[in-house]
Amino acid sequence: MERGLLWLPLLGLFFGLAWAGWNEYTKLEAYKVWATSFDRAKYDIRAVLGQSGMEMTWGVPDRSAPKDIQTFSLRDVEKIQLVVDGVVSDWQNPPTQGKKIALKFLRKAAQEPVNVPFTQIDLAARWATALQKDLKTLALT
Repeated sequence: MERGLLWLPLLGLFFGLAWAGWNEYTKLEAYKVWATSFDRAKYDIRAVLGQSGMEMTWGVPDRSAPKDIQTFSLRDVEKIQLVVDGVVSDWQNPPTQGKKIALKFLRKAAQEPVNVPFTQIDLAARWATALQKDLKTLALT
């Protein structure tokens, strides 16, 4: 009986981990369906991001479909910044560590900036590099 009671918390932990895994799996499957309409897309536990031409769409992953979806145009963006732990960093030479990571899109005409959270600095830096190329292409046209 004593041994059974000792194993009970472990059994509860197992079911909790199984539920968390299933929850994350369903979010990922919903993202896969959502991402099919974009040229480039990313998923992590903090945000989903999709690019279709010059239109950027981002939101929060959810089990049925991403929620709190926001869309903006790269045509309205003046500058893209990599922000790590509240400090603007060089996206070409990013820091190696940080907990709070985001791409900040500074927009024209006094519009509010858009902050898209990331979990990995290198992924955010690669997105910044690709989007900077798109902004340069847009400026040339």
